[in-house]
Amino acid sequence: MHGFANPTRFLTLARWLTPLCFGLGLLLVAGALASGLFVVSPDQLMGETVRILFLHVPFAWLGMGGWSALAVSSLAFLVWRHPLAALAARGIAVPGAVFTALSLITGSIWGRPTWGTWWVWDGRLTSMLVLFFLYCAYIALAQAAAREGVSARIPAIFGLLGAINIPIINRSVVWWNSLHQPPSITMGQSAIAAEFLVPLFVSTAGFSLLFGGIVLARMRALIAETQAEARLRRKAQDFDTEPETA
Repeated sequence: MHGFANPTRFLTLARWLTPLCFGLGLLLVAGALASGLFVVSPDQLMGETVRILFLHVPFAWLGMGGWSALAVSSLAFLVWRHPLAALAARGIAVPGAVFTALSLITGSIWGRPTWGTWWVWDGRLTSMLVLFFLYCAYIALAQAAAREGVSARIPAIFGLLGAINIPIINRSVVWWNSLHQPPSITMGQSAIAAEFLVPLFVSTAGFSLLFGGIVLARMRALIAETQAEARLRRKAQDFDTEPETA
């Protein structure tokens, strides 16, 4: 694993892996959504509104999974002090925030006909909203640290502390009374019919690949930006040290 922490090796891998993730992800998402919209039958209780499941669940999963990956990257940075780990966390933060926001939006759209309201302050929705704010705070901290040229330790520590919210989101529908339905998929069993489950897994896999492609593209951009800034600093130092001519 340490070999891939080398920026040159990482860029070599990411150069072909990025378009592969995008291409395969788009193919899987398109197939899953086509099946979910035109093949799967309406649910007996929720009717046609159940089709938003194929968007809402992957968005929520990746919002939570994104912060988990951000926390792991932050831990790797704090332990091994490798700057690529900090860049990975920064690369994850923006798409993680976007997917969390999309989860909240699609959940509200789903909740309006199902619950009769756009929003309720229950454990699951509130903890997901907190996750979105955590993403925003991390992005602000990471950008400030990069702009001021200070250590990325503070964003990394924040990334680890924010991971406390992940198990709260996961167990919120069990710990508190909620309008939100209990877990539909647990270890070894599922309350979702097979005709919904298969396209749901395909959709989640496709969006996960798209998420990974976005993260790789952002990391490549951040590395290029860091290298460009380093070259500019070296040129500025060389200019300052040049002897003055009469």
